[in-house]
Amino acid sequence: MAAILPTGLRNGMKGLDANRYATKKTVAQGMLDIALLTSNASQLKYVLQVGPKHEFYTLLVVLISISIVLQASAGILAILTSFLDVDHNTKQKKIADWLYHSSVGMMTGAVFCDVIKMNFGLDPALSFQDYYGNKTNKIA
Repeated sequence: MAAILPTGLRNGMKGLDANRYATKKTVAQGMLDIALLTSNASQLKYVLQVGPKHEFYTLLVVLISISIVLQASAGILAILTSFLDVDHNTKQKKIADWLYHSSVGMMTGAVFCDVIKMNFGLDPALSFQDYYGNKTNKIA
């Protein structure tokens, strides 16, 4: 019976293909990382266009820049990890583990910066005082 069933089928029921799951998970994670990097680049552009009039200009520029640098560094570490031979070399396995954990730490730091950044908000970019040129917040 096992000879006539397609790969992944056991007792007539389809089982979980671990390689396919891992591949889909890796692709989804990569797409989320790209989306986060694109979002940060867009927000940095926006804050730089508004300029120092923004209430938290310096803080937002620093947080967004740190987040982008951490994301890029984590990506470089992931690429370096892919070149290591972890199956046959224990020293390279240890290096790969260290690079992986460093990459996870960097991505955690990037997400932390993004959480802090979003608490300060990007809208409204200008305070009522700057927008209306006076000390009232009435719309007249």
